[in-house]
Amino acid sequence: MNTTIENTILSATINAKGAELISLKDNNGKELIWQGNPAFWGKHSPVLFPIVGTLKNDTYIYNGKSYNLSRHGFARDINFKLITQQRNKVVFSLQSDNQTIKNYPFNFELQINYTLNQNKITITYTIINNSDVTMPFSIGAHPAFALSNEFENYSLQFEHAEKLQRYPLQNDLITSKSIPVPMKKNQLPLDYSLFENDALIFKSLSSKRITLLENNLPILHFSFQDFPNFGIWTKNKAPFICLEPWLGYSDTIDTNGNILIKEGIQLLEPKKRFDCSFSIEIA
Repeated sequence: MNTTIENTILSATINAKGAELISLKDNNGKELIWQGNPAFWGKHSPVLFPIVGTLKNDTYIYNGKSYNLSRHGFARDINFKLITQQRNKVVFSLQSDNQTIKNYPFNFELQINYTLNQNKITITYTIINNSDVTMPFSIGAHPAFALSNEFENYSLQFEHAEKLQRYPLQNDLITSKSIPVPMKKNQLPLDYSLFENDALIFKSLSSKRITLLENNLPILHFSFQDFPNFGIWTKNKAPFICLEPWLGYSDTIDTNGNILIKEGIQLLEPKKRFDCSFSIEIA
């Protein structure tokens, strides 16, 4: 089931499956979200929870027991419950059940809030630990933005001058040595060759705002103050670019599998909640 919110400038449609943003249009009808052509990639903007990326052997260890979680976790494949709906705002909820506990033995609630304010949509994640134990988690976003022009006509302008260092993947796991990514001042020109080894993965950025440019003109501003890690991804010849704010990332190649000390993992105390948000502003 799809739910649409709107104001005088934007409309957004969210699918209950995964509480996934599947459309973001301006008042001229221009679509900003990739429409999921399966020839390239069949998703739009999946939510990554309770892990981001890949676990070594799709397995982690908690209290001496092994559990399985597939890439990016299960939230994107489960139907959320609609708990709040207004003209310009909607909130979805996912609560743990007998199925999630098999792979993630914690009592949790994940709320996802989509709010439109003028030319901006803000997405807020609220993670609630209803367990009596500390809950490890990661969460991230994976929005894909549609590109109507040639890929090389686009670039990403970072808020600050960055010395970008990416961490390459080996068998979907993060390697220990970083590689510099060439920049032109504070801009990263897009080229498919950047993604020959999958996503660009950055453990930290000084910038918390990235602008997508087409022929040096801004299309949208992407702000992610609450997220320390970031990924950028596309597929070869695909007309989209993913901008991905993360709290966490794939296992490192030397991981011992203990999720409580996994690099990038978040630890939420019993009966506590955690909030984080990012926004997409139409230029």
